[in-house]
This record gives sequence, structure tokens and C-alpha cells, in this order.
Amino acid sequence: MKAVMLVMDGVGDRRCASLSGQTPLEAAQAETFNELAKQGECGIMDVISPGLPNGSDTGHLALLGYNPFEVYTGRGPFEAFGAGIQLEENDIAFRCNFATVNADGMIIDRRAGRISTEEAAALGKAIEDITLKEFPDVEIIFKPTVEHRGVLVLSGKGLSDKVSDVDPHAVGVYYQPPKPLERGPKARKTARILELFLERAREVLNNHPLNQERIARGLNPANALLTRGGGHPPKLKPFHEKFGLRGAIIAGGALYKGVCRAAGFDVIEVPGATGTVNTDLNAKMEAAINALKTYDFVLVHVKGTDSASHDKDPAKKIRMIRNTSEAFSKVVEYAATENIYIVIASDHSTPVEIGEHRGDPVPVTIVGPDVRRDYVERFDEISCARGGLGRIRGIDLMPILCNYLGKMSMFGE
Repeated sequence: MKAVMLVMDGVGDRRCASLSGQTPLEAAQAETFNELAKQGECGIMDVISPGLPNGSDTGHLALLGYNPFEVYTGRGPFEAFGAGIQLEENDIAFRCNFATVNADGMIIDRRAGRISTEEAAALGKAIEDITLKEFPDVEIIFKPTVEHRGVLVLSGKGLSDKVSDVDPHAVGVYYQPPKPLERGPKARKTARILELFLERAREVLNNHPLNQERIARGLNPANALLTRGGGHPPKLKPFHEKFGLRGAIIAGGALYKGVCRAAGFDVIEVPGATGTVNTDLNAKMEAAINALKTYDFVLVHVKGTDSASHDKDPAKKIRMIRNTSEAFSKVVEYAATENIYIVIASDHSTPVEIGEHRGDPVPVTIVGPDVRRDYVERFDEISCARGGLGRIRGIDLMPILCNYLGKMSMFGE
């Protein structure tokens, strides 16, 4: 038996005043998703724990059946894996944002106006060759990924991930250099390396012609890097050993590829899968159908719902939900002919009128030839709460699915 899981990033929401008290999922009236809710077993899911806001990294770990409290070592390593960077055991990786910082050191825009992936690539080339003569024993790798995002890797001896985040997750505050978070030479050395690199990157970016052009066009320059989520490579039991399923992921963003790659998934690259609201949804769904002919479990990730939430744009979020629902109908048709199970889920809630992650539960449904259908008729946060799955945790989802797939061993005699 096989399964496909569609993860709509940050799709969970709250009732919105601008939508007459509806959530975006309610307002979207997404035909395919509502039909799946009618056919499936529905519920709501605390991705990590009730009331605990989580990132996409820990959220995807939980969805794949890994307890984040036991295996999570930071976001940076997953970004690195997703960007195709091979990490050694002692390497330290950081998630980065291109950002806008004014002359006084105040952070104006954490995402530099969501600069394009192409612009980020050009800026990345200008800083990828920065070396520090003060630390000749340390190799520095910087690689931009999607839009404003990037990854920074420090490779060498005597390094530590116990350094503070530079990204404050806020604007209107002053840039603060990294600080060691523990005593000892390793944390001090790492903080100093990071501080020097960020200073020199800022000098290069401030003088880059592309940023001068952006300023001339009235746009925020991408003139600084903000780091966060430093960590060393995690050790995950391979997914195929854990659940007996050979997995593949289809995604645009490096983080999601990285989490799955760390779990032993194959990454299927799809032209047009940009990791933005402009991603080619049809291409991703066609790739999912083809992947299901080879793999036992295929995860399809859609980022645009979360991006719209962070931009506080309810109309954009509704469009993204509707477009994803329409594109996913092709996968649903194929799954019905092959008795493939379908899961619709999310990695966290991002209320669109708040623009940040919150610890609200997200809707989930499982559809398949022998699931216990309930009486839910719509896929949204309110309707699914009345479903047969009840209220589950993220790490419960894979065991529940694998029970349907006949992959769970009996406990006891």
C-alpha cells in the first residue's frame, strides 16, 4: 500500500474579521479538499504540543513521526541538507535571511522586501568567497536558496552551535552581533567568526550595484545577513527503517527538502517548484503522480499559504488554497485508481491577521479505501474538529497512517 501527504505550510488560521468571521479555509470553499473531508476520517492536530507555536522544521519532523524534543538540533543543518551541502559531524550550520538594515543599525525589513531568488543568487556570489585571515583553519560556505533565504556553514575544529541568533524576528530593533551562549573557547571562537563574516558581508552588500539599483527604484536593499537556528547535523533513524516505506519529497524550499533528506528521503527536483506563491503547482502534482509509481510515500509541500499569512494577505491565502485544491485534484484522481491513501495536513498555524506562527491546532484528514469515514463535510479548522480522528499530535499521524497501510507491528502477543 502507498500514500501521498500534502502539507500546506501554515494553512491553519483563526476566524478573520476581514473575512466576516471565517477562516481562510472556510472562505476558500476548496472543492477538492472538502470532497476529501467527506470521504475521509478527519480531526485536528497539535503538531508539537497544545498551544506551543512551532517552526516548519520541528513541524515536519513531527509529521514524519520523529519527536522533535529528542532529535532536533537546530534549523540550520536542515537548510544545509536541503541546499545540497554535505555536513560533517562537527560542522555548524545557520539559517540566514537577507535583510535591510539602516545606517544606524536598525533592522527595517527582515526579508529585504522578499527579494527574488535571482537577486539573492547574484548577491550570494559576491559574498561566497569571503574568507577570514584571522581564522585560516575554518572554511566558510554561504549559499542562497529561495527568495531572501540562505544557509551559512562553518567547517573546522573547535566550533560550537551555542551562539545567539542575530535575527530578532522583529523590525524596528537594532542589529545585535552574535554572542557566545556558554563559557569556553569553542562558543567564543564561533561567535567571533560569525561576527567577522557578517560584518564583511554587510560591507560587500552595501556596495553591491544590485542594492544601489534597488535603492534607486525605491526598494529596500538586501544589505545585511541575519542568522539564526545554528546547529550540528542531527541523527535520525532512516524513515524506511522506522516505517518500512521508501519516501520521496517534492518541494521548492530548502528546509523541507533538508528535513526529508536527513530522514533518508529522495528529493525530486521539479522545474518551476520555486517555494513561493508563484510555484508551478501543476508540475508538482504531475511529479507526485509519477513518484507514486516508484515510491511508497510521497510528501508534497506547498509554501505559498504560509507566505501569504506572513504577508498578512487573506485574499492571497485564499487564492493559494483554491489553486492548490484544484491542482491536487489530479493526484486524487490517480490515487483513487490505485487505492493510494491520501493525507491532507499542515505543519503549523499562521493566522493571517497576525502574520506569525501560533500554537493553534491544524485540520487533518486521511482518505483511503477502508478508513473510518465520519460526518465531516468540509476541510477547515472548525469542521474537522468534529471528526473521527479527534485531537491528535503530529507524531501520531504517521503511526495512524501506517496502521492503515499495514506497516505497524503488533505490540504484545
